[in-house]
Amino acid sequence: MSFNPLVPSRNRLRRSDPFALLQNEIDVLFDDFGRGFFQTRSGDLVPRVDVSETENALEVTAELPGLELKDVQIEFSDDVLTIKGEKKSENEKQEKNRRVTERRYGSFFRAMQLPSGIDPAKIEASIANGVLTVKVPKPAPSVTKKIEIKPAG
Repeated sequence: MSFNPLVPSRNRLRRSDPFALLQNEIDVLFDDFGRGFFQTRSGDLVPRVDVSETENALEVTAELPGLELKDVQIEFSDDVLTIKGEKKSENEKQEKNRRVTERRYGSFFRAMQLPSGIDPAKIEASIANGVLTVKVPKPAPSVTKKIEIKPAG
């Protein structure tokens, strides 16, 4: 049984093809699928996140495998939630001549624009088993007030 890809392989893409860049980015995304961190072409680590919404809050969940509370910082300023930290390499003795390293190390940064009106004092965060959960209470809905117009003078 032969497999015919639905999209052209990287080898057959022409530089003049307007979809070549998009296809390459999709290939990189699928190459990195399943890892806790996504590594961009520049080598930056970016944690994978899920954002869900309940009636009263937004919940941001980020995969941070191998990290602990001391390795992560969360900030909220100007309606932007920022998750940053560093995944440090382990000190290992190299006793063999060959070594393959697929795990990624380095600092990471992820910022998300949130709705205005959020009270930063009510944001809660916890980390367990390499999963960071940030709960952001929704702001109170804006109230429209009708203003009475009075005649001048």
